[in-house]
Amino acid sequence: MGSSLGNSLISSLSSGINNTYAYLAALYPKDGVTLKNIAAAKSDQTNYLTLNQSFASYLQNNFSTLDKDGDGKISADEMNKFSQTLSTAGVSKNELTQLASSGAYSQSTVAKILENFDEIDTNHDGRVTAGEIAAYSSSCAKQEKIDEYNYKKATSDMSLFYGSESESDVSEYSILSYRYKNFNK
Repeated sequence: MGSSLGNSLISSLSSGINNTYAYLAALYPKDGVTLKNIAAAKSDQTNYLTLNQSFASYLQNNFSTLDKDGDGKISADEMNKFSQTLSTAGVSKNELTQLASSGAYSQSTVAKILENFDEIDTNHDGRVTAGEIAAYSSSCAKQEKIDEYNYKKATSDMSLFYGSESESDVSEYSILSYRYKNFNK
């Protein structure tokens, strides 16, 4: 998970939901994006290749949450506010689970974020932001390098002490044999 991962993931989710909303709004310009219209678009086979079913399902499943004014339609303003929330406040575990099922992002990456969600969510607000994902990713990368360094250091110290196995005469190249090379002669 790189520092651009958080931005990329949240931007992909936001873009996907916005594109799906825009498609539905264009499909039903008179009525707008209503629960009935989302269901109709999902079941209409002519929309099969164009409509992202997962994002449409998200809109359908979370309709009452997105329709802030309760007028039975998701307006462009309500959609913009939702997108801004994703961009600034991040994504909740539930939102990430639902939105990520769209296939907009690698399932293994999303699984890693979900698996470590509580650890990534450093301010414990129930949402992970692009910054929190980037910080976690950076921390993991740093720890990986530290572990790699410590492993190499430990194995190189052992070869210095005991000698290298690749040498034909191991004792000739170890620290102890060098120090006491004239001792056995």
